[in-house]
Amino acid sequence: MAGIYIHIPFCKKACHYCNFHFSTQTEYIQEFTHALVEEIKIQKNYLTAPIETIYFGGGTPSLLKKAELEMIIEAIKANFNLAPHFEFTIEANPDDINPVIAADWLALGVNRLSIGIQSFQAASLAWMNRAHTVEQSHQAIKIVQAAGFKDISADLIYGTPHLSDENLMDDIATLIQYNINHISCYALTVEEKTALFSMIAKKQIEDIDTRKQARQFEIMVTALTAAGFEHYEISNFAMPNGRSKHNSNYWNQVPYLGLGPAAHSFNGDQRQWNIANNALYFQSIKNKLVPFELENLSLTQKFNEYMMISLRKSEGFSTHYIKTHFGEKYEAYVMSVAPKYIAMGQLEPTEKGYTLTKEAKFFADGIASDFFWVNE
Repeated sequence: MAGIYIHIPFCKKACHYCNFHFSTQTEYIQEFTHALVEEIKIQKNYLTAPIETIYFGGGTPSLLKKAELEMIIEAIKANFNLAPHFEFTIEANPDDINPVIAADWLALGVNRLSIGIQSFQAASLAWMNRAHTVEQSHQAIKIVQAAGFKDISADLIYGTPHLSDENLMDDIATLIQYNINHISCYALTVEEKTALFSMIAKKQIEDIDTRKQARQFEIMVTALTAAGFEHYEISNFAMPNGRSKHNSNYWNQVPYLGLGPAAHSFNGDQRQWNIANNALYFQSIKNKLVPFELENLSLTQKFNEYMMISLRKSEGFSTHYIKTHFGEKYEAYVMSVAPKYIAMGQLEPTEKGYTLTKEAKFFADGIASDFFWVNE
C-alpha cells in the first residue's frame, strides 16, 4: 500500500508558533490548484502500489472550494490506483466549517476530518493568534457530526503560558463529551523564523516552561487513557479502530508521495522534498518539472529513522526487525544501549522487543537519539 499527501500552502493568518510553509495570499489558490493537477500528472509513476490513504494538510485545506477540491480529486483518481476503501482526510479550521462545506466534503468522498481546535480557551487562542473563536470550535464539531462524519480527529496544543492544568483538563473533557474518536496533542515548540521565536527573543512574552509541559503531558495521558483512548504514538490517542491510517503508514515507513510546495515524499530508499516557494513552484510546473531536492538514504540513516519512529509508537522497536533489516551489528548496538534505560525504568520488554514506559514517553526523542548509530 501507499499514501498521497497534498500540501495546501495557504492560510487566512499566521499563527505565532507555526513554521510550516504557507502564504496568506489566498488569491493564488486557483493558480495553485491548476499547478497541483499538473504535478499529479507528472508524478503519476512515483507510486506503483494501490493508494490506501489521501491526506490534505497544510496550511489550511479547508480554504479550498468544492470545485477546487473536485479538480484535485479527479486528477488523483485518473492517475493513481486507489484501494477500494481508502482513508481520505482533510485538515480543517473551525472557522471554515459550515453545513454546506461539510456536505460537500462528504459528497467528494472525504471520510475523515482533522480539526485544528488547539484549545477551547479564549486566552490561549488569542495568544496563538488563531483565526477562530471558542464558539466556532463548538459549532464546527456539532456541524460535522450532524452531517454524518464519524471519524473525527481534533488537535490540542498544551504547554502554552495561558493554559493552566485545569484548562487542559477542561479541553480534554470537552472532546470526550463530544465523543471525538481521535485526539492529537502537541507540546508547544518554539521554532526559529516564527513570530513566537522572535517575541521570546525580544522578551516580549515568557519562554516555554518545559516542566509545565512534562506535567501537562502526564495529565493528558492519564485523562485520555482513563477515558478509553489508546496512546498509540507520543502525540496521538485513538479510540478502538480510530487510529490514523495515513500517519500510521508514515511511522511504519510505508511509501508516500507528497504533492504541492514543501511536500515530502518517500519511496523506501530516497526522500525528496518540493521547493518551499509558491511562485517558483508554479513556474517550474509550467515547464513540466517538479522542483525538488533528493536524498539517498544510507543504511544507517534508515536505522536511525526506525529507532526514532519506533520509540514514539506504543509497539516500540523489534529486535528481530533490526537484525533482519539492518544486520547483527545494529542489533548488538541496540542491546548494548537498552540496559541503561531498562535499569532506569524507562524501557520495558514487549513480545518482539522493547517500548518506552509511560513515565519515559515525554522524553522519547531524547532517548531515541541515544540509540542512533553514529559510526558510519
